[in-house]
Amino acid sequence: MAAQDDVRLHAGDAALIIAPGDGGALHSLTVAGTELLRQDPGTGCFVMAPWAGRLGYGRFTVGARTYTMPIDNPPHAIHGTARHGAWEVVDATASTATLRHRLTDPWPFAGTVTQTFALTATGLTLTMRIATDHDPFPAQGGWHPWFLRELAPAHGPLELDFQPAWQYERGENYLPTGRHIPPTPPPWDDCFGMPDGVHAWLSWPGFLEFTITSPVHDVVVWTLPTESLSVEAQSGPPDGLNTEPRMVTVDDPLEVRVDWTWRRLPPG
Repeated sequence: MAAQDDVRLHAGDAALIIAPGDGGALHSLTVAGTELLRQDPGTGCFVMAPWAGRLGYGRFTVGARTYTMPIDNPPHAIHGTARHGAWEVVDATASTATLRHRLTDPWPFAGTVTQTFALTATGLTLTMRIATDHDPFPAQGGWHPWFLRELAPAHGPLELDFQPAWQYERGENYLPTGRHIPPTPPPWDDCFGMPDGVHAWLSWPGFLEFTITSPVHDVVVWTLPTESLSVEAQSGPPDGLNTEPRMVTVDDPLEVRVDWTWRRLPPG
């Protein structure tokens, strides 16, 4: 299968389109023929690796050396390099697929990011593995979905419910200050701590209940776009390569898993 060919998965009345030629992103997730993801360029659901969210001023330090990533969300670098790179289809069946991306320039460490997708009639499991070839490096992983607020079969706009233990206080530079504060009311472009694992509920009234769960402890919720809402389970907070570095070694890759499950709601 050529790298640019879309991968199409099906299970029951659910269908998924994965685009290796567009950074390994999910271009579509439909349930009962209804698209759940925003379709503008750069939306859908893209992978965040080898960091998630904002990397402060594009810089991180390993040992005595500081590295600088391209500034693509001034004054910061955002969401990693893997979403801009080429992905190889390692394996694909009717309902599963595995894609692989080689970490290359501008990321300074040789390694691999692997995504696996497993679709059922009532859910999608996304898994990621970030591995190094040789040298240890800090890493984060996650996914950035853009869920549509309005769906034709629903009786109202998308609703969100989650119960975080804290909110990371966001400074004027949009980076965490280091303080944990009680969750504030929306709108949000903020990271929240869920030490028992991420658990969030979405509902399109009269159509679909959608649950997001993950063993990771951090989730970014972005409510500012009028057309979509994002719930981004990720393995560390923004700027985590600097504040909470999780080192990847040859013997200890980073594994990230997120489960999306759904059930149809009665139309009444």
